[in-house]
Formats: sequence, structure tokens, C-alpha cells
Amino acid sequence: MSELIRAIGLRSAVLFVLGSVIGSGIFLTTGVMAAALPSTLLLLGAWTLGGVFALTGGLTYAEMGAMFPRSGGVYVFLREAWGPLPAFLYGWAALLVVVSGGIAAVAVGFADYLSYFVPSLSPASVVWRVPVPWGTWTIAAGQLAGVVSLIVLGAINYVGVRSGNGVNVVMTAAKVGGLAALPLLAIAAPRVTPAWTPIVPAVPHPAAAFGVAMIAVLWTYEAWYFVTYAAGEIREPERNVPRALVIGILALAAIYISVNVSYFYALRLDEMAGVARIAERSAAALVGPRGATFVALTVVVSTFGCNAAAILAGSRLLFAMAEDGVFLPVAGAVHPRYRTPHVAIVALTLWSIVLTLSGTYEQLFTYVMFASILFSVFCGLALFRLRRTRPDQPRPYHAWGYPVVPALFVIGSIAFVVNTLIERPVESISGLGLLAIGLPVYFYWRRAAGGRGATPDRISHG
Repeated sequence: MSELIRAIGLRSAVLFVLGSVIGSGIFLTTGVMAAALPSTLLLLGAWTLGGVFALTGGLTYAEMGAMFPRSGGVYVFLREAWGPLPAFLYGWAALLVVVSGGIAAVAVGFADYLSYFVPSLSPASVVWRVPVPWGTWTIAAGQLAGVVSLIVLGAINYVGVRSGNGVNVVMTAAKVGGLAALPLLAIAAPRVTPAWTPIVPAVPHPAAAFGVAMIAVLWTYEAWYFVTYAAGEIREPERNVPRALVIGILALAAIYISVNVSYFYALRLDEMAGVARIAERSAAALVGPRGATFVALTVVVSTFGCNAAAILAGSRLLFAMAEDGVFLPVAGAVHPRYRTPHVAIVALTLWSIVLTLSGTYEQLFTYVMFASILFSVFCGLALFRLRRTRPDQPRPYHAWGYPVVPALFVIGSIAFVVNTLIERPVESISGLGLLAIGLPVYFYWRRAAGGRGATPDRISHG
């Protein structure tokens, strides 16, 4: 049977980390954050703390990525440490909404920014209104444009990991270059002098405001671990997965912090507060309308490239689940010519298209993100458990700063879980409900796998 090929080198893996994360968030979130947290120092502190948190996670996951260098990433770590059921529930949540819903959201964001150049693709431009039992199903031109982008990216990933990764490399290089232009513009033509005081903003509850800002920051850093999903196609994964995680996250934090500093040199805090498209507004303030056009083009490239990486990564998660017998077995097939998990790619692309057209992905995404963060706690704890239960397991990389750094990641994840539960209790409980729906699916596939003589309980050491 054909197998996946290791075609991704270290440089491409680092760009994979950047490409998976940088979508539209960095272009949008700071203005919204400034409305709740009007302090340049605390805003910059939030972005820095987000980078530190991601780095603690990267250092934690790096050891497990080197231990189990196969497709599936976090799913594999959870399975090896806690067994097949927690791993399946993670994969269920990721494929049902977290990965696919993220792809759908980015696809619509791509179309939204593309409408800057093609106004007919505006989200307000309705193509069809379809009567359904619960009301009217409205499909906008932007949704269709998003669907087309997903079909193109699905096809590119279908015909080879090199082509899918190649698109990610080119798109990532282009969007990093576009982001780098913002600090350069701020240096060359600063419009304002940032007000670095007061440290504590004049808001009723500064600590709560900082917590709200951190939610936005952590969403923008989300997906740094996607590179572990594709470990089965990375060359020398025992060395390159840890290196890609550390180098990629450090580069990501440097980009995010420098871009935010450029915002502070382009706009006053009162001009930033509540502005959704903060990057456009900043570039326009620095160099005029041409700056806004340049940023819009950068976001088009950024979102397209982000989904190229997400489809590549997410399909490998589905592939790993199928190999373990807890998903349709055909999703574990490898194309004899292209050497890609082609069925998994098609399945993920089609489901993402359904969510794009449904318009419900944002609500579902909110429901399941609580569960996703909860799994970060268990994945961080997985390192401690594996150290205890498998002391003789080969570890090409040992987590730097163990046990302090992994403990900080676990504590930070717990704090974020608690904060999300307090701020969004209904969505959090609903997310757990969606996980519960996965239980009968798991037991069905487990029985089916047992009938074929396979078992999802098997342990694979890559």
C-alpha cells in the first residue's frame, strides 16, 4: 500500500507554523482590544504574553512531537498518554468544527477582503434566498467566492504534499513580507508619538479588561501546533518538528509585536478604539489610500495561504483517526500516484464548504473552542504522564525547562478555560454537549474496527 512521503523540510515546516497561524486576526483584533483596554503598554503586554504562552506550549509539544513523529499531532499525543477515547473526542471536536469551522471562517474572510477589489463579492451581496423549514437560507456572493477558494486549495492539496506545501510557502513568504512593511512604514513616516502611559487604564475593571484582550490575542495565536498534524510528512521529524515549533513561534511573536508597535505609531489610542480593520486604518494614516489597498491585498494572500496550511494539516488528523479505526476506513487511504490522503482531503474540504454555505460556523466554533482549550490542558499534562509511564521511551528532544515550562502552559490553559467558562457559560456547556454527541460515534466505530480484527486501542510509536 502507498504511504505518505516525507517531503517537508525544516524551512518549510517553520513557514508551515507561520502560515497556519497568520490569517486575518492580526489585521483586525487590536482595534477591538483597544476599546476594552485603552493602554498601549498593556496591549503590547498582552501580545507579548500571548507569545510566551504559545512558546511554552510549543516547547511542551515539541518533546511529544519528537517521540511520536507521525501524522495526527495532538490527537496522537492524547491517545498515547490517555487512551483512544479522549483522543477521539479531541479529533471529533477538531474535525466537526474547530478546524473545519476555522477554515470556513477564513474562507469568508478571504472573500470579504477580496470584495475590496471586486465589490460584487461583498457579504451584503445576496445571490440566493432559499426557503427552508426554519426560515430562509441566504447565500451571499462572498460565501460562494469562499467556496471556490476551498475547492482550489483542496485540489492543490489533493495532487501532492509538495504542491500544497509549496502554496503555503509562497503565500506565507508574501504575507510575512506584507506585514513587515507596516513597521517599516511606521519607522519611515510615523504619524504620532505613542502614549506609553498610563500603565493602568481608566476603566472600571482593568484586570477583567486585560483578560478580555487576552482572549482575542490567544485566538490570533491559535493553530501554532498544526505542524504536528503533518509530522508524518516532515523530513527528520525527530529534529525538525521541535525546531519548527520553537523557531516558528518565536518568529510569530516577533511579527505580531512589531506590527502592533507600528499601529501605535500610526494612530492614537482614541483613533484605534473599536476599529475593526485596524491594519488598513493604520496604513492609510501613514501613507494614504495606497496603504489601505496594500493591506487589503496582503490579507487576501494571508487568508488564502492560511487555509492552504489548514487543509493540509486537518486532513492528516482525519487520516490518523481513520488509521486507528475510529473514522471511515477509506479516509486512511493514500493516493497511489500523488501519495496524499486524498479521501481525507476531499472529506475535510467538503465539510468546510458546507459550513461556509451554512453561515453557522461562527456559532459552532464558539461552542467547541471551550472544549478545544480544555484539551490543551490534557495535552500539556500528557507530557508529565508520559514521563512517568514511559521513562524508557526514546526522546530525541527533551522539553526545555521541564517541569516548570510545561507546568506554566498547563496553568495558563486552565486559567483560560476558567475565564471562558465564566465569560461564556452557555457556549462552554454547549461545547461539552457537542463532545458528548461524539460518544456513540466512537463506540460504533470501535465495534466496527473490532469486527475487522483492528482496534483503535493499538499503540503506534511512529
